[in-house]
Amino acid sequence: MTPTAIDYQIMWNRLIAVVEEQATTLIRTAFSTSVREAGDLSAGLFDRQGRMMAQAVTGTPGHVNAMAESVTHFVREIGPQNIFEGDVFITNDPWMGTGHLHDITVVSPSFRDGQHIGFFACTAHVVDIGGRGFGPDAGEVYEEGLLIPIMKFAERGTVARDLIRLVRANVREPDQVVGDMYSLAACNEAGDRRLQAMMGEFGIADLDGLSDFIIETSRKATHAAIAKVPDGTFRHTMQVDGYDDPALMAVRLDIEGDTLRADFDGTSGMSRFGVNCPEVYTRAYACYGLKCAIAPQVPNNSGSLEPFVITAPEGCILAAKRPAPVSVRHVLGHLVPDVVLGALHQALPNTVPAEGASALWNIQISARPGDQGSGLPNREVLMFNSGGTGARPAFDGLSATAFPSGVSTMSVEATEHVGPVTVWRKDLREGSGGAGALRGGLGQIIEIEPREGYDFYFNAMFDRVDNPARGRDGGGEGAAGRVELADGTRLRSKGRQLVKNGQRLRLSLPGGGGYGAPEGRDPALVAADLRAGLITPEQAKQDYGYEE
Repeated sequence: MTPTAIDYQIMWNRLIAVVEEQATTLIRTAFSTSVREAGDLSAGLFDRQGRMMAQAVTGTPGHVNAMAESVTHFVREIGPQNIFEGDVFITNDPWMGTGHLHDITVVSPSFRDGQHIGFFACTAHVVDIGGRGFGPDAGEVYEEGLLIPIMKFAERGTVARDLIRLVRANVREPDQVVGDMYSLAACNEAGDRRLQAMMGEFGIADLDGLSDFIIETSRKATHAAIAKVPDGTFRHTMQVDGYDDPALMAVRLDIEGDTLRADFDGTSGMSRFGVNCPEVYTRAYACYGLKCAIAPQVPNNSGSLEPFVITAPEGCILAAKRPAPVSVRHVLGHLVPDVVLGALHQALPNTVPAEGASALWNIQISARPGDQGSGLPNREVLMFNSGGTGARPAFDGLSATAFPSGVSTMSVEATEHVGPVTVWRKDLREGSGGAGALRGGLGQIIEIEPREGYDFYFNAMFDRVDNPARGRDGGGEGAAGRVELADGTRLRSKGRQLVKNGQRLRLSLPGGGGYGAPEGRDPALVAADLRAGLITPEQAKQDYGYEE
């Protein structure tokens, strides 16, 4: 019996449960805190052609949408004739995967009754991949760590031991990294078990009909949503910090009928340092920003991504050419939605938020024994931290919230458990949200100190220090970020730096921009912000004309 549209809809709902269990398995088995605490991962099901059918809600848009492209590379590179039951494929190639070496993508073919029916794929950020470490200082991708080309992690169930030995010999935390590789493979296996049970329940032998239904339905719905946006050409620019020089991000949106094209022509050229962004990652976040505003109710899959045509001139900072350094590609990548939404605001007023902190304030800490720490082990610690989001047309911005990445902030307890550091302070940064009828979200202040016997180097990869988040429609800027020691000594916002034992690193994360003129804010909301310590009395008076 041929399944009906209702049957396919029920199967689609079950697929979401399948891929969510896939992602949950990765979180529960992962070794790195970035995966099990922050959810810096993606998981999804793909058909035989490599088209993404369903993705887990858990995970980041950069991973998910880039992975939607990467599986087709696996199919091409491995070749259909070389795909066997029990195989597991792997890569961290930035241009074939999700944009930098620290993300490992694992793809596992799924078989039913001896026939290849599709793929499960997942990605996770590992704590170390060798080279200079997770930071922006490299001059080429070769310096940034070990690049694993698309290859087999396992063939017919037998793991490639030489690959494991090679990885262990090139990374600083071999147990964590190799453990995560196995976790990625296990997560795909868990997804496959659930899929097989579902297919048996519904009596289907392959995924072809279900895949066509999901992808075609989503494609049509997305085109219909685009058709509701006014036609026209809309341009927007945004200057960001870059590394040694600021970078200009420019976009032109061309909307005609049910087609939308975003072109980043006019964007600055590549940097000498690792803030460059491969085009696959730029497309991932540009699609995410546009889809959130235009078609938020349409499920995310190859069909709903295809209508957004995203291009950038090869060799610009948002379409870096091999072998450019790309280690911290997330910094500019996370700012891409602010650029495209700024252009879309001209077509759809009162729809998109103001600019936010946007780029995560990740910090990679390399703890090393100091003068009094002879014999202590080296440790690598990765923390994810978030500033404030921009105010929305009907609501204040969110404080200390990761948008657009969507990862969770790691708990202090988990961070202190894996490395010899003490987090002395982690609280909201008073007054950092941009003034407006709707206030921007607040950043946070974090103070970190090496424990007894240790110093630490940290790789700074922070933005919105020289170019704070701008408000929208008369809203004020969010507070700029700041990197310093607790005694006020200013430090650089990019690059490797030393914090000696007894010193504290202080990070003041940026706030989001405000929305609408501040004089339009309800005085009761100003009073509530003042009581809660979200703004200062001086700000209440200066920005809102409010005095108690």
